[in-house]
Amino acid sequence: MTKQGIAVVAVGGNSLIKNKANQTIKDQYNCAIETMTHIVDMIENGWDVVITHGNGPQVGFSLRRSELAKEVLHEVPLDYCGANTQGKIGYMFQMALHNEFKRRGINKDAVTVVTQAIVDKHDPAFEHPSKPIGSFMSEHEAKSRRTKDGWAVVEDAGRGWRRVVPSPRPISIVEAEAIHGLIDAGFTVVGVGGGGIPVIELEDGTLAGIEAVIDKDFGSALLAKLIEADLFVISTAVEKVALDFNTPNQKWLDQMTVSEAKQYITEGHFASGSMLPKIQACIQFIENGGKKALITDPEHISDALAGKTGTWILP
Repeated sequence: MTKQGIAVVAVGGNSLIKNKANQTIKDQYNCAIETMTHIVDMIENGWDVVITHGNGPQVGFSLRRSELAKEVLHEVPLDYCGANTQGKIGYMFQMALHNEFKRRGINKDAVTVVTQAIVDKHDPAFEHPSKPIGSFMSEHEAKSRRTKDGWAVVEDAGRGWRRVVPSPRPISIVEAEAIHGLIDAGFTVVGVGGGGIPVIELEDGTLAGIEAVIDKDFGSALLAKLIEADLFVISTAVEKVALDFNTPNQKWLDQMTVSEAKQYITEGHFASGSMLPKIQACIQFIENGGKKALITDPEHISDALAGKTGTWILP
């Protein structure tokens, strides 16, 4: 087996939930099995892989449980919900990887690292909370939570009121060195779940959790830089990136340079809630010294690595 180098593969949190009818733990695990099979193909082809993942829907479920049970049990803060989901999704990925390694006779183990991401307490995102989380509320409940708990709340597209939280950019990954050490020791690592648990560094160097969510693509790109990954892969719902997506002029892209990607962003080709952060994270990785980045869906990872599909972002 030829050694290919280190790859960071970012798996979307939504990719574990195909639709509203299939969102139980068992449904999510079945999706994890499917995605991990494609990642084991990479490992079998000589890549050392760190798997990162989103956790948006899962954090929403944890918060909803907490809200429903608040008359009986203490509520769970947002950073702890993030830690919960890192453990749950990590467990799914570890088991799926273990079983696939066993099936193929690969002598390898997977390990999950509960990962903290340091954010700047002066990040402008804290002044402008923008990321909706948790369940819909009535206007009365939303305003009472704002008064009682200091929540920022917004009316969401006529569907009710929701809590919004800051989404700051991560500036450091606390466990990056540990993840690098585990890769060097031959483990497949699951880390930086949900972009990392957001923490701030206090004057004395100690850490404190903070109520925020980090975009998993930015957390993953930062980790890829810190462990000097050779490849950054964003595994998402589409085989390739398109210009003029979902219009008659739609055009699929095989590759783009960083300067072309920036031009497409300026022209407004990528939606802020979906493709834009993925493209921005790939640009960030390459501008920080990364060689190449790839965007494709899980089932096409092997074909994309063989140059047959996917969208490559190059310097």
